[in-house]
Amino acid sequence: MGNIVAIVGRPNVGKSTLYNRLIGERQAIIDNTSGVTRDRQYGSSYWNGKTFTVIDTGGFVKNSEDIFEAEIRSQVEIAIEEASVIIFMVDVTTGITDLDEEITGMLRRTDKPVLLCVNKVDNSQRQIEANEFWSMGFEETFFVSSMTGSGTGEILDTLTDKIEEEKPLDSDIPKIAIVGQPNVGKSSLTNALLGEERNIVTDIAGTTRDSIHTKYTKFDKEFLLIDTAGIRKKSKVHENLEFYSVMRAIKAIEDADICMLMIDAQTGVESQDMSILRLAQRRNKGLVILVNKWDLKDKETNTARDFEQEIRLKIAPFNDVPIVFISALEKQRIFKAVEMALEVHENRNRKIKTSALNEVMLEAIERYPPPAHRGRLVKIKYVTQLPTYYPAFAFFCNNPKHVKENYKNYLENQLRKHFNFSGVPIGVFFRQK
Repeated sequence: MGNIVAIVGRPNVGKSTLYNRLIGERQAIIDNTSGVTRDRQYGSSYWNGKTFTVIDTGGFVKNSEDIFEAEIRSQVEIAIEEASVIIFMVDVTTGITDLDEEITGMLRRTDKPVLLCVNKVDNSQRQIEANEFWSMGFEETFFVSSMTGSGTGEILDTLTDKIEEEKPLDSDIPKIAIVGQPNVGKSSLTNALLGEERNIVTDIAGTTRDSIHTKYTKFDKEFLLIDTAGIRKKSKVHENLEFYSVMRAIKAIEDADICMLMIDAQTGVESQDMSILRLAQRRNKGLVILVNKWDLKDKETNTARDFEQEIRLKIAPFNDVPIVFISALEKQRIFKAVEMALEVHENRNRKIKTSALNEVMLEAIERYPPPAHRGRLVKIKYVTQLPTYYPAFAFFCNNPKHVKENYKNYLENQLRKHFNFSGVPIGVFFRQK
């Protein structure tokens, strides 16, 4: 199961700053006016040998002027339901507010681990004031200053103790997830593939439908379809559809081997699509892009070829990805989509003999050797594929630290040119020989 860590709390307590600390990069734009954190809502983090996805619920607030307490409540509910660990953030400068009390009441009802994080504790006076937060009754309470980063290491240590090591699911059957924005046609595709209306969504509050793994064995193809289309029709989801669907997408990506990213032919690739794509890429999942509703697009102005070029430019540098134009409703080319996904699965498991690898790659290196760094020559002697669950290659050389990013890209492109890794992120590492 994908490990999801959700940061919840009132506006302006410092959720995005902590989020950045946990992800280890300045990904969100932080501005003191609340609501600017529209940019980054989730990213992946690695600590103590475990990988997990961090979600900043603050990134899902549309207009901060009138952020309703109801909206925060619904985010907490969704987090309780979907996350593996919850970080509840409060602010020492405001003390315990009514809304904090209310969130505490909600979090008491979950058996998932909750870490209380008291922020802005950056001097001895505040250290004393922070003690009142023990009264909220959370066993794991941390005093931090997310601006300076003090205390975040302890949170990470505790957090990683709480999440499981990722164990790949045992089955060798490819696991395919259909991901994309709300209303792009994911359920229509699921139904078209499975051949019947499986996603009956009822309006009764509380009809939860988790992602279902359906084993699919038509047309001599065997795979598991991870279906996240069962978005509930609870009122809380209406308010927070975006947050909810992102949670779902992240879970699906974590569970899958291959992601079919559906985009809408009418809107093209939007920033939310890019976030999903980059997450799949960072998690080394296979990828196929499906352009849905192509039957509705005005073909005069824009041919499939032009449209495909546009997509590839947008998703560069990782643009060696199959793109299939489909119509889920008309059932056009949906089996082509599955075939591509299964082909990408093969590419992801491709193992290349060391002899073949060296023959091709050493020649490519000779043709275009790595540039010298401060007068030091970089000599690459030997390359081998690493025994990882996705394609990764180690290049043994004398000065591994001096190989530049653009040379690394050159080697990746050469690997892609000679061996079929379409749709698959590749790891390129340099090791001391």
